[in-house]
This record gives sequence, C-alpha cells and structure tokens, in this order.
Amino acid sequence: MRLKRKRLVEVYHRKMTTEKDAECHNNVFYGPASGIKVEMWPAGGKLQAEMYGVRLPNIRNLRVDGAYQEVCVDGVVRFQLENGPAITVKDGINLYTAAGDDPDYEIVAIRPFGHLTLEVERRVGV
Repeated sequence: MRLKRKRLVEVYHRKMTTEKDAECHNNVFYGPASGIKVEMWPAGGKLQAEMYGVRLPNIRNLRVDGAYQEVCVDGVVRFQLENGPAITVKDGINLYTAAGDDPDYEIVAIRPFGHLTLEVERRVGV
C-alpha cells in the first residue's frame, strides 16, 4: 500500500545520545538532522485517549513512507529505513521547527505495521 503523495510532509529525524558530565548528570544531545517523508495526523480515538489521558493534545501520529527493516544493536531495537536513518524510541523529530533547531517532538512509541507508524509527543520546554 502506498501513501498519497499530497498528504506527505517532510520532517527531520535527529538521533538522541546521552553523555555523563563530571557530576554524573545525563546530558541529552541530538545528532544531525535527516529528512524523512511522513503522513501526519493528531492522536485520537478511545485507545489513545486511555493511553495518554490529558497528554493527548500533545501527541501526533506519523506514518513513515518507505520500506524499513528491524535491526537489534546492543539490545536496542532500531528500525532502519531504506535510504534513511535508523529510528528508535526517544529520538527527536522536528515537526514545526527548522532542521538546525532542537527537536520539538520526541518519539514515544513505534508500531511496525505495514507502514512504520510513530507516536510522537511534544517536548516540554520547547
């Protein structure tokens, strides 16, 4: 099944990495942005309302265009897109901000259906 081209928008995926500083605090950094084409719609329905409750207005669903392959690296499941980045939970997504800015959304769930479906949540303080 293909996605309709006029519904596709380009968003930017940024891989999250953490580093500990001298005082043992975790600092979050995001890697360079890579563009992916997705179909986007707001969260809704009975199931997502039960799962997210009052956080529901901050959730968006993204359906990724293209083939993917599930890869397990060091016990972490990643979804490698064909000609694209490897996506995992906690990575950043720039939906409404420029590619060079910090991500405004964070991946909270990945559903590997026929198409790769991501649930992203608005980051606090952005």
